[in-house]
Amino acid sequence: MKSSRLLSILLLLQTRGRMTAAELAQELEVSVRTVYRDAEALAAAGVPLYGDAGHSGGYRLLAGYRTRLTGLSSGEAEALFLTGMPGPAAELGLGPALSAAQLKLRAALPAELRAQADRMRLRFHLDAPGWYAEHEETPYLAQVADAVWRGRVIEVRYRRWKEPREVDRLLAPYGLVLKAGRWYLVAGPADGQPQPRTYRVDQILSVTETARSAQLPDGFDLASHWRRTQADFHARLHPEEALVRLSPRAAAQLTGAQARALTATGEPDPDLPGWTRAVLPIESQSRAEAQFLALGAEAEVLSPPALRTRIRTTLTSMTARYGEPGPAGSVRWPGDSDCGAGHRRDTDP
Repeated sequence: MKSSRLLSILLLLQTRGRMTAAELAQELEVSVRTVYRDAEALAAAGVPLYGDAGHSGGYRLLAGYRTRLTGLSSGEAEALFLTGMPGPAAELGLGPALSAAQLKLRAALPAELRAQADRMRLRFHLDAPGWYAEHEETPYLAQVADAVWRGRVIEVRYRRWKEPREVDRLLAPYGLVLKAGRWYLVAGPADGQPQPRTYRVDQILSVTETARSAQLPDGFDLASHWRRTQADFHARLHPEEALVRLSPRAAAQLTGAQARALTATGEPDPDLPGWTRAVLPIESQSRAEAQFLALGAEAEVLSPPALRTRIRTTLTSMTARYGEPGPAGSVRWPGDSDCGAGHRRDTDP
């Protein structure tokens, strides 16, 4: 464990340059005191490692020093081949580069590790998009990716969900994210304070790269920003709640946040043996109405009253629409009498 940590310190300093003990400790998930001890061990072993005190100090390697202790373990070699994503790489225009890199990596591995990496490649395949998601064309992905890589401001025409549907934006691209088979651009306005927003790349209608440089906000980290964005999205996704009783069949159909809420708040229903009563998060009353109607007689909304009223109104309308068929050309509706023409409603348009 210690030898692996010492190697990690060498590689971090070799790739990043000067780093403080606190930064190394955070990266390696150890205490600062442990970093001090490891630095002393490296120096004692003859590694040209220097520590500078002061506000701008830190540890650094002697200029030009390169460690050759970069051999891969079997797990590391397997993990590298598992991360190869030919689909996304091809979309970014990096398909040939990925293939060449994997070929070079395979050739550099010892025979035993090469065999293990080949087994990993043959037995595991990553297919990111969901089953019911259609492939969405992203004709400008390569151009956007190039602007991200080179740090260039871009002019885009973007299609959004609200009016006006098509808008022009001058963006400073910060990074690209692949989520569930869909590409997203994280970018801020090229003019004014950086306020990162998320854009679907498949909704970009045109791209023009400018000569202006795009600067990342101080301290911006794409992965951390995306995690915060996802957390905020999920917090806003279900702002309301509903008290619902569910049959075992309906309870088994819940997923995501509602399934977790069922586990946390569910309790036996006092009126229907075998059923469960739980407080479930809902996105909106209109979406909740459609969801609970889809469960049919396997679920009943108890509150809020407004949602219960919406469902009852819809069910009443459906009952009227699907009334019992009468003689040809007419429909017998609930409550209709057999006598008197005034009780028949013609179905002819």
